[in-house]
Amino acid sequence: MGNYLIIGASSGIGRETAALLQEEGHQVYATYFQHELPFDQKRYKTQYIDVLAEELSLDFLPDTVDGLVYCPGSIYLRPFERIKPAEFIKDYELQVVGAIKVIQAIMPKLKKSEQGSIVLFSTVAVQMGLPFHSQVSTSKGAIEGLMRALAAEYAPKIRVNCIAPSLTDTPLAAGLLNTDQKREANALRHPMKRIGCAEDIANMVIFLLSQKSSWITGQIMRVDGGMSSIKN
Repeated sequence: MGNYLIIGASSGIGRETAALLQEEGHQVYATYFQHELPFDQKRYKTQYIDVLAEELSLDFLPDTVDGLVYCPGSIYLRPFERIKPAEFIKDYELQVVGAIKVIQAIMPKLKKSEQGSIVLFSTVAVQMGLPFHSQVSTSKGAIEGLMRALAAEYAPKIRVNCIAPSLTDTPLAAGLLNTDQKREANALRHPMKRIGCAEDIANMVIFLLSQKSSWITGQIMRVDGGMSSIKN
């Protein structure tokens, strides 16, 4: 069984991924920032981490780590002209610079694994081009570029892939799904006629961490209910 680090495991996709990995018998190292993890401390190793801090220590991890999942993110949908440049920078620091800091810190441990895998997150909006998504698309577009560069640099030892979901029913998206009307409208935008759930995305994470995906690297996996490729 492997050792896996989940950054941002207190809710949503990170929490579901941690639970699925633990059910498979892996050792899960789950981090939190705002909300303490609701996990049994005997089954999970938990750790507070602020990815925006100047110093980032991963000393709580074992010498060998088999996989990293970076989950921190934000969704701010506003007209482009109302977003200050400083807000773009703040979002970039969380979603991109934070990921870079964690990856650089954990890389020596991933290199010791026989099956190292990194999973990052983008959004369907990067490839589709959606109105009011300039802030999140800017950061996630950078994540896609980072993913491809790292996949090329670390192949064949470490695989790096990215998941690009559509709107998913998690606490992060609560403001976009807080009425029945919003939920129905968003569900109808997808060919599958429903909103994704955390388990839909976490199942893809588990696949990309496992040896079942051992010939997959540098890819953007679109888990989006068909939204990016099928005309609804």
